[in-house]
Amino acid sequence: MSRIAYTGARIFDGELWWDRSALVVNGDRVEGIIAADSPTDAQRVSLGGGIVAPGFVDLQVNGGGGGLLNLTPDLKTIETICTNFVQFGTTALLPTLITDTREKNAAAITAGVEAVQKNVRGFLGLHLEGPHLAVSRKGAHDPKLIRPMDEADLTALVEARKKLPNLLTTVAAETVAPNQITRLHEAGLVVSIGHSDASYAMVKTAAEAGASMVTHLFNAQSQLGNREPGVVGAALDLGTLWAGLIADGIHVEATSIGVALRAKRGPAKIFLVTDAMSPTGTDWTQFELTGRTVYRKDGALRLADGTLAGADLTMIDAITFIHKTVGLPLEEALRMASLYPAQALGVSPDHGSLVKGSRADFVHLSDDLKLRKTVIGGETAWTAQTA
Repeated sequence: MSRIAYTGARIFDGELWWDRSALVVNGDRVEGIIAADSPTDAQRVSLGGGIVAPGFVDLQVNGGGGGLLNLTPDLKTIETICTNFVQFGTTALLPTLITDTREKNAAAITAGVEAVQKNVRGFLGLHLEGPHLAVSRKGAHDPKLIRPMDEADLTALVEARKKLPNLLTTVAAETVAPNQITRLHEAGLVVSIGHSDASYAMVKTAAEAGASMVTHLFNAQSQLGNREPGVVGAALDLGTLWAGLIADGIHVEATSIGVALRAKRGPAKIFLVTDAMSPTGTDWTQFELTGRTVYRKDGALRLADGTLAGADLTMIDAITFIHKTVGLPLEEALRMASLYPAQALGVSPDHGSLVKGSRADFVHLSDDLKLRKTVIGGETAWTAQTA
């Protein structure tokens, strides 16, 4: 195994900053962080300034690079999605299938199993967002495909989890019963509440049953009101619920993001997701989603009626927005893209940190947050072209 000591950049390990230090990688694992001038027989690689940080972990990626899981739920599409986001610093992700037919769900699960068998770089598992949602909070999901969860659906999810490293499913708290949530949780799935018009009490019951997450906070869910806190209020108040956030300034305004971050009760945190679609990484101006055209314009993806349909967003852009527009310290913005989603999914410290024994997944950024290099499993996966 090759041993490399990366020097010449500030290192953020997911918790702390290290100055005048070297990140030592042994094969596909982090061996440790040492003083830059410490004797070592590892090959030294000077990065020439900038920042080294944990690779980004994205738990909601519908598509990218021209691939869309709902359109072609197969191994090739998963490979396309995982490969596309390397250039944006994402080192581990969950390809995401939104509400669709039983056949599409089954095909996506089969493709996920094939991705595991092929050891597709960056593949972390699947996110099945629907179809067991609330029609009243459908967002861009096709209401004709939304349906209750029956025993066959539940069994299929439990069986899928046995074959996948991670499986996240988004459900509505008012359409999926607490006992069903408990069975999914006990089978090892991560259950997230989303596309839901549920009351605070319903979400609390779901959390007590095993739900541990809320999907894209503020979007397609009951809002925080003066007499009914709704899904948003539950996400902020319940310390066991992690919450994904689309930080593009379109899905959620910057001031609202700041209020939510200050209000969130721990230990669970708010983390970043892209909710990216097939145009990310391309120059496409439109695409098809469950038989409907989505238009890309002014930094947003919308159906013809104006409904947002995913996001035109990368993780490094979300980090930049959180840091420069919302005003969070850079280290917290980086945690929201790496450590926190890894913790939410239960894959920390293997992902989201640069500590002894963790995967050697990291990014090299310039001081102005431009991506220079992405490393996955100790191997350089992408390097910026120099002029």
